[in-house]
This record gives sequence, structure tokens and C-alpha cells, in this order.
Amino acid sequence: MGLQEEFEEHAEKAKTLPDSTTNENKLILYGLYKQATVGDVNTGRPGIFNLKDRAKWDAWKAVEGKSKEEAMTDYITKVKQLLEEASASSS
Repeated sequence: MGLQEEFEEHAEKAKTLPDSTTNENKLILYGLYKQATVGDVNTGRPGIFNLKDRAKWDAWKAVEGKSKEEAMTDYITKVKQLLEEASASSS
């Protein structure tokens, strides 16, 4: 399986993460996903009253400069880690 296919598969798996997944981890995944699919941040930072979008923008900005392949690999690794943690805590 190629990296792109594996990335897409894990993007689907990420949707099955439990609600108990922390916002911090969700933001890490968001930033890596955007970096892998769009590249470096291409928009201005949202205003101070738009906290949710601002946090998402900051998470994306934090991984700026990573290559598409590196961001995909990191994303896959993070999804696997979170799924393992979720299954360990549910048993």
C-alpha cells in the first residue's frame, strides 16, 4: 500500500476515535492533516474571538515546513497511537 492510500485509510480511522480523545491530540491530527493535504498555512490567523479556528490554525502553523510525506507519516503514526490508547483504556 502506498503512503497516500495508507494516509487516507488512517484519516477514515481517525473518525472512529473516541470522544475522550483530548482536544490537544485532535489539534495535532488536524495540523498534520492540513499540512499533508494543503501544505504550509495559506491563510491569516483568525481573530482573537474565534478561539476554535485560531487553535486549529495554530496547530497547523506548528507543523509548517514539514514535507507532505513527513506530515502523512506523522499523521498515520499519531492515529495508530491514539487507537492503541483507546483500545487499551476500553478493555
